[in-house]
Amino acid sequence: MKDFVSAQEVAEKAGVSRSAVSRAFTPGASVSAKTRRRVMDAAEALGYHVNHLARGLMTNESGIVCLIVSELGTPFRSSLIRAITQQLQNSGKIAMLINTDRSDGSVDRALRQAIHYRADASIILSGLPDKSITQLCLRNGQRLVLINRDDDQPGPLRINIDDREAASRILTAFMRAGCQQLAFANSEVGTPSLMARERGFVAAAAALGIEVTVERHGSTGYEAGKVVAQRLLTRTKRPDAIFCANDLLACGVMDAARHQFKISVPDQLCIAGFDDIEQASWSSYELTTFAQPVETVAREAVAFLASPALQEDAGEVRSLKLHAELVWRGSIRGG
Repeated sequence: MKDFVSAQEVAEKAGVSRSAVSRAFTPGASVSAKTRRRVMDAAEALGYHVNHLARGLMTNESGIVCLIVSELGTPFRSSLIRAITQQLQNSGKIAMLINTDRSDGSVDRALRQAIHYRADASIILSGLPDKSITQLCLRNGQRLVLINRDDDQPGPLRINIDDREAASRILTAFMRAGCQQLAFANSEVGTPSLMARERGFVAAAAALGIEVTVERHGSTGYEAGKVVAQRLLTRTKRPDAIFCANDLLACGVMDAARHQFKISVPDQLCIAGFDDIEQASWSSYELTTFAQPVETVAREAVAFLASPALQEDAGEVRSLKLHAELVWRGSIRGG
């Protein structure tokens, strides 16, 4: 038995033309229900499948979308990837994942390989990849979506969360809880979204004449949160409120505070995070946090990639700023 069945063989078995087979497998094409049924029955009997890569060579559209991602194992990133891939599948597109955690040139090689496969578009989900990657995508004619990045070149759709506004809201929550010694817990990764939260919190406090102690350590994860907590909670002026750049940091801060320093949360220390990962709702944390609109981000990204490309918009700067919903739980007094 041979491995490949041609469209011509399907046409001969169905008793139709080769073009009728093509129309039957093309959404929206003009073909009668009777002809489509004959083609589908013949295709099923022969084991025929459309070669979308070959079709892409003719139409100059492969349907492939690269997802350029870092920190694949973190809960928030996983939820975002899940939402985007579902939207892509619903739109008839195929996701190709490129992991950017390494910095040895493998990212650039992987992206160039994806371009060789005629990937139509890329979605960059991380603040880590160098901006040269954005430029490489654009030079190769890809449509591009940037999520939580600050690249300023025209052409892509930039989707960002209003991190500074969220930081201002959590400051208000701390003030209402009677907190006076404020701190911000961050990593050393320095992505645009993490730094926007830090700068927004510090600026909002400064406007009220309040100084914020900032501590940064390592990657944006649980263990880094424990280290930051140890540094903050051994200070002479120990903070009574800590805003963490994300929920994983907040979980590490909270566990160190309670188990290492025997500090009661929220009676002695109020803590807030960002992302609203599943662990934030666990009864052991009950973390007050901000929920990023993951489904909206995914829907807007894929809608942009699926919309007709307009030549006159090539130089336009497209930007979408979304609101993060504050989710009140038990880690701040009076929530």
